[in-house]
Parts: sequence; C-alpha cells; structure tokens
Amino acid sequence: MPNKLNNKAVPSSTGLIILGIIVIAANLRTPLTSVSPLVSLIRDDLHISNTSAGLITTVPLLAFALLSPLVPKLGQRYGIERIIMIALLFLTVGIVIRSLSGAANLFIGTAILGFAIAVCNVLLPSIIKRDFPNKIGSMTGIYSISMNLCGAIATGVSVPLAVNAGLKWQGALGIWGILSFVSILCWLPQLRNQTKQTTTSSKQMASNDVNVWKSLIAWHVTLFMGIQSMVFYVLIAWLPEILKQQGIDPNQSGWYLSIMQLVMLPFAFIVPVIAGRMSSQRFLVVITTILLLTGTIGLLYGSSNMILLWIIMLGIGGGFAFSLAMMFFGLRTENAHQAAKLSGMAQSIGYLFAAVGPALIGYLHDATNSWNLPLFILLGASVLLFLVGIGAARNRFVGSRNSYELPRKA
Repeated sequence: MPNKLNNKAVPSSTGLIILGIIVIAANLRTPLTSVSPLVSLIRDDLHISNTSAGLITTVPLLAFALLSPLVPKLGQRYGIERIIMIALLFLTVGIVIRSLSGAANLFIGTAILGFAIAVCNVLLPSIIKRDFPNKIGSMTGIYSISMNLCGAIATGVSVPLAVNAGLKWQGALGIWGILSFVSILCWLPQLRNQTKQTTTSSKQMASNDVNVWKSLIAWHVTLFMGIQSMVFYVLIAWLPEILKQQGIDPNQSGWYLSIMQLVMLPFAFIVPVIAGRMSSQRFLVVITTILLLTGTIGLLYGSSNMILLWIIMLGIGGGFAFSLAMMFFGLRTENAHQAAKLSGMAQSIGYLFAAVGPALIGYLHDATNSWNLPLFILLGASVLLFLVGIGAARNRFVGSRNSYELPRKA
C-alpha cells in the first residue's frame, strides 16, 4: 500500500499548527462580512452608485474564482507554509489599503485581500489533510466554526464600530487588520517546518498525481460546493427583502438573517466530526436536502407565524451543506496535494456561482416583481444539491481506479 503521507512535514508543535489554523480561519470571512452592513455608509461617503457599491462584495468572490485553480501549483512549487505566509502579508496590506480614503483604494484593497483569502481558502484544507489525516473531521469542524463565528461577529459589530465608536467605515474595516497581523505572528513558527520534497517523494507524487478536472467525483464535489455557495450568498443578500414581502418588519428581518447565521455555528463543528466517522456521507446529504427544501417551501407557502422555524431550518441546512463541502476536500482525496487541487477546483467554480447567484436572483425579482420565482430557483438548487451530493458522498477517491473518470473522447 503506498504511503499517503510521503509529503508530510513533521510539525515541531501540533498546538502551534492548530492555533495557526484557527487564527487564519478567523480571517477568511471577517474582511467580507464586515462590509455588507456598511455598504450604505461607504456609498454615501464616496458618492458611488449602487452598482459600484455592490462590486465591493462581488470583487472578492471573483478573485476567489480566478486564483483558486492556480494556488495548488504555487503551494507545490514554493511550499504551502511559505505561500500562506505571503498571503497573510498581502491580506494585511489589502485591509490597510481598503481603509484609506478614496474609491480607488477601496477597490484595489478589496481585490488584494480577495486574492489573499483565496490562497488560504484552498491551502488550509490541504494542511489539515497533511498534518491531521486521522482527525480531518474534528479539525475541519474547528476550522469551520472559527471562520463562521468570526464572520458573524464582524457582521454584528461593523455598524457599532463605525457609528457608535466613531471609527467611521474606514476604521470599522481597518480594525480587522489587527486580526490578520496576529495570524502572521501565529504562522511564523510554521516557516521552520517548510515542507521539503525529496527527489523520491516528488517522483511518487508525480506518479500518483491526478487531473481532478477529468474526475467525475471531483465534479460532484465541485458542483456541491458551488450550489451550496450560491444558496448561502443568495440568502445573505436577499433574505431580509424576501421577508419584507411577507410583511415582516425590516428590523426584524435583519434579526432573522443573524439568527440564520448563528444556528449554523454548532453544526459547522458537529457535522464534520460525524462525517469523518462515516464511510459514506449520503445520509447527511439527505438531511441537508430535506432541511433546505422544507425551509424554502416554508418561505413560499408556510404561515408567517412559523417564519422563525423556516429560518432555523435554512440555517441548519446551510451549516450541513457548508461543512460537507469542506469535508469532501479531504475525504475524497488520498494526499495533501490532491486535496489542494480539489479544493482549488471546487472553490473556483463555487465562488463563481456565489458571485453570479445573488445578481441573477435579483434580476429575476426585478423582472417578475415577486420573490416566488427566485424561491422556486432555490428549490431547484436544493434538488440539484442532493443529486450531486449523493455522488460526492460516495466512498471513493478522485485518484483511484474506481473513481468513475469522465469518459475520454474517441
């Protein structure tokens, strides 16, 4: 049996690696979720259009889609630890530039931090696969809850920091540079553990390499990642407006959005742990689909008195879907290199879906003057999530002979 850990770096301290993963994960959503509540303040201060203001949240997602496929090669050539450190430096620089005055600085800084987050998004699952091959579930849970919890906190404190604390929008966005700087300090010890590939291990990796873009299982994982990303960002963008159409007070609608994000948190930890102990995750995919379908149908046809129940079901379903997507990077691959390649492929397509989804749903609402058709689109997306999820949950590896490769052209 081939040694799947031939490219593993021996850590000097497991605790330092775990700390580094937690702190880096905390930076993967805070620079993004801190923006949404401040969009109106930014728009009015810089005198930009609503379209330009919308690009503030779209640019990072496009950066994810563009850079993600290239990241695994960078990690393989220059070392995962070194590339992550460079990304953290650029993340801090991007946050600082974005917080300076002027629309140009806003968009340049946003693009820089978007590319930096893309690198960490792709390589962290690879680190977990490499250094914690027997604890993928628990480590993915820790990684997920750190990312989601800090993202939710950033959403809640942005306006108070900008208005009540007098930091304005620039300070409310710039303060997250402190967190990214802390992540640099926490990751510095890992540069001593820079993976050194021997000639033998490099040849073994090349012989075991796989083109994930030709793997059917890889495409199942990729589409699962893409669909769940689209559903999540559509709900983040439009749930308050959907609830307003049903007569819910605007302030209350905002609280419902917060509740949806908060109920995701425990499942972001629990689901990876459970999934890691299962040979096939099909049952979890079924639960995910039932929760999303029921929550969406509830918004369409359910009683307004049960809105909270529908929101909770959507939140739990979203937590299941995101956690499974993160787990599939490690569960469907045989080594850290494959995990990075699958993560890069899935996150590239996934965040492209995430960037296009909210705009498409908004267009459909404008065209029909109703949220019914957009909600039917979400129902269809939930069904597709089930279909590709069943394939992604199969106990197969993207590089194995029985991984159901796409048929070759004659």
